[in-house]
Amino acid sequence: MPSLPTIEFDVIVVGAGIAGSAVAHALGRDGRKVMLIERDWKEPDRIVGELLQPGGIKALENLGMEDCLKDIDAIRCKGYNVIQGESSVVLPYSYENAKEGCGFHHGKFINKLREAAKASPKYGGGGRSVTTVEGTVNSLMTDKGDESWVVGVKYSTKTEKDKLAYAPLTVIADGCFSKFRKEVNNKPVTIKSTFVGLILEDCKLPTPHHGHVILADPSPILLYQIGTHDTRALVDIPGTKIPSLSNGDLQTYMTEKVCPQLPQSVQPSFLAAVKEGRLRSMPNSHLSPATNDRRGVVLLGDANNMRHPLTGGGMTVAFWDVIHLRDLLREVPDLNDYALMKKQMRVMHWRRKTLSSTVNILANALYGVFAVTGHSYARVLQEGCMEYFKLGGICVSTPVGLLSGMLQSPWSLIIHFFAVAIYGMFIQISRGPVYFLPYHIIRALGGLVVACTIVLPLMFFEIQK
Repeated sequence: MPSLPTIEFDVIVVGAGIAGSAVAHALGRDGRKVMLIERDWKEPDRIVGELLQPGGIKALENLGMEDCLKDIDAIRCKGYNVIQGESSVVLPYSYENAKEGCGFHHGKFINKLREAAKASPKYGGGGRSVTTVEGTVNSLMTDKGDESWVVGVKYSTKTEKDKLAYAPLTVIADGCFSKFRKEVNNKPVTIKSTFVGLILEDCKLPTPHHGHVILADPSPILLYQIGTHDTRALVDIPGTKIPSLSNGDLQTYMTEKVCPQLPQSVQPSFLAAVKEGRLRSMPNSHLSPATNDRRGVVLLGDANNMRHPLTGGGMTVAFWDVIHLRDLLREVPDLNDYALMKKQMRVMHWRRKTLSSTVNILANALYGVFAVTGHSYARVLQEGCMEYFKLGGICVSTPVGLLSGMLQSPWSLIIHFFAVAIYGMFIQISRGPVYFLPYHIIRALGGLVVACTIVLPLMFFEIQK
């Protein structure tokens, strides 16, 4: 036991976002006494976390939180339409009769999750299982005799400073800009690109009730409906710097570079949104997960694992992580039992891999394929991908099953990724007159090399402890 005052809760959760609200609700339903601390309980306003894949909806049902999708003007999403110039291919959610996904305003969904957490049933002492606090966690507290052992948090509210809360388990779920990530995960956060987000009013999408991926130059553009009248546009800009908003460079980039590459039906509402000027940005980060082996603390959600948001799989991974944590903690009657907790956290690290590795590799690999310019060897993969989808059958159902979070199989992903590469090589070699064959063979082999450089490092990141 820690050499500090009496423990007040079973679990302290830092952050009431996607993962934090869900884990507070899940552990509260299991009879744990939970404290949920959030800096700001007002409805958040973000440009990501607005499309939930079918695998995420399945996870919500497992958690008993499916009602969180009601009364938020959520829009059904039946699949994707991938557009490259004048060519397009529709990819329906077809794997094992998968349910539809849905789009929504991030803040409305978060509010519903928070309400569910607050409404968790009463525990044995008579009060609610989940106690909610608006405050800022300043630091993690450690045992006086063992600084590696986290025993609670020190936090402040608007009226009081340096308040203390104790629990045998603290769950850090404070998101992509986590303040306490380094307490467990020292792996570097890398940023490959930035999303610039806009909301298009009454936009006419080419394929209603579908997400749209525009293979643009220099990188993809996403479009999906998040409300009856609202469509989210996410424009990917490679690198960490974007054109200046203050001097008008970003607006010029949007109107002159981006807009002409959009479908004709989308352009009027896109230009109107740019003119309105509410352009917001978000870095697209990558972070490999670490095993939660520090005593008394667990990282959850984006605090421990991030991937490019191109495929919209982050919330699905977070909800399934909550399920794994809940199920494993059911086998730990005493959260002070460090030996058992450490064993369970190692089990969780590998159990989550079937989904998280699939989503992580897919998201980052697809970005590597879709974000190409000019006549680079990666163009062989991009063209191969489009033509592969057009084959239909298993060439669509399995990749979309992986994308949707319904098929949790990293090896299926690797097989299909290299099938795309080989098919792209075949298309390249089959082109043009015979005297161009050496050139096409070189480009085909270049495409295979690029495929290896994209996916093999991602596989390495995922098999690390």
